[in-house]
Amino acid sequence: MGMTITQKILAMHSDQKVVKPGDIISVKIDLILGNDASAPLAIKKLEEIGMPKIRAADRTALFPDHFTPPTDETTAESIKILRDFSLKADIKHYFEVGEVGIEHAVLPEIGLIKPGDLIIGADSHTCTYGAIGAFSTGVGSTDFAAAMVTGETWFKVPPTLKIEYIGKPEKWISGKDLILYTIGKIGTDGGLGKTLEFCGEVIGNLEIEDRLTMANMAVEAGAVNGIMKPDTLLRKWLNQRTDDLGHFFESDINASYEEEVQIDVSSVTPQVAMPFNPGNVAPVQEVSGIKLDQVFIGSCTNGHLSDLRTAASILKGNKAAPHVRLLISPATRAIYKQALEEGLIEIFHDANAVLLPSSCGVCFGHIGRLAKGERCLSTSNRNFKGRMGDPESEVFLASPAVAAASAIRGEITHPFMVTR
Repeated sequence: MGMTITQKILAMHSDQKVVKPGDIISVKIDLILGNDASAPLAIKKLEEIGMPKIRAADRTALFPDHFTPPTDETTAESIKILRDFSLKADIKHYFEVGEVGIEHAVLPEIGLIKPGDLIIGADSHTCTYGAIGAFSTGVGSTDFAAAMVTGETWFKVPPTLKIEYIGKPEKWISGKDLILYTIGKIGTDGGLGKTLEFCGEVIGNLEIEDRLTMANMAVEAGAVNGIMKPDTLLRKWLNQRTDDLGHFFESDINASYEEEVQIDVSSVTPQVAMPFNPGNVAPVQEVSGIKLDQVFIGSCTNGHLSDLRTAASILKGNKAAPHVRLLISPATRAIYKQALEEGLIEIFHDANAVLLPSSCGVCFGHIGRLAKGERCLSTSNRNFKGRMGDPESEVFLASPAVAAASAIRGEITHPFMVTR
């Protein structure tokens, strides 16, 4: 029996020829990721036991991206713990506040992620890197701490749910719409304990940033990881970032899947996830007209340059509705700079948007918080109760195109309504 992409990566990192779902394996890790929201707990525990030698210091990346810049003593202390530990343990990849962006956007951008890599992170959206043909997944603080000390961890090999996308998408359909539609179809527990392998002609035609968006939200379906076959488009994208192209694995023809699902995207329209669940999905036309107080464009899910270009193409010559706060956060400083050079920042300024630092702040509820009863349409990945402010506020999830159109109208709106 053949192996899937995920099985091949796990086999390579466990020095085994074959692994199968259910196997318990020990694996070597290529990159270990932590941030100011998750790593301080692990660091404190390591200090309590006498700070053992950090053997994987050269394979660890630490990002103060959730609380940047800090707004109180508690968040400032979290960043200080991260900084002090990085100096003490000689962590190779520490990103100071002035150079940091959102971890899951920075690492692919600078070429630290390669096909065939095995990455763990003390952040659930570490699954983003499956878009680059890597096995990547989130872990708890204890596993994160142990991995920094040993350079290894363990896994139970997950079964794979294969999702094939066919058909031709209509205008304005993005990776965000595809993943929201998928989660709505299989449910937020549809991938529980599994790998989601995204494939098909539609995936092959998607830009890498759209693929990153889809892999990023695999965890919202409960999946261990999401993954896609590396291809020539990815090779071209990687060549601009690194000389090390890693290992281009693809699933064997006779690979075994727990389940296979086919999705025809031809009839998929822009999607909106309603409170308080990323799987509570409806076509935008069914929820159009819901009044908004805030619109947010950014996050590790949709703060890419292509997302900003899409939003700017709709916002150009328009302004956010008078009663709407439009917040925009490029995912990295490099994206911010390129957006500035392309004139996108000027378009956002003229649309009365507020430009925010490249961080997780709005998505994580650190800044841009919502008052009781307020509604926000966000391009981020989660809309749980209280996620972005008061428990009685509401968050809707959608693509940058829907977000930009909705900001102009002050209510949830199909992009066609402002671009005809």
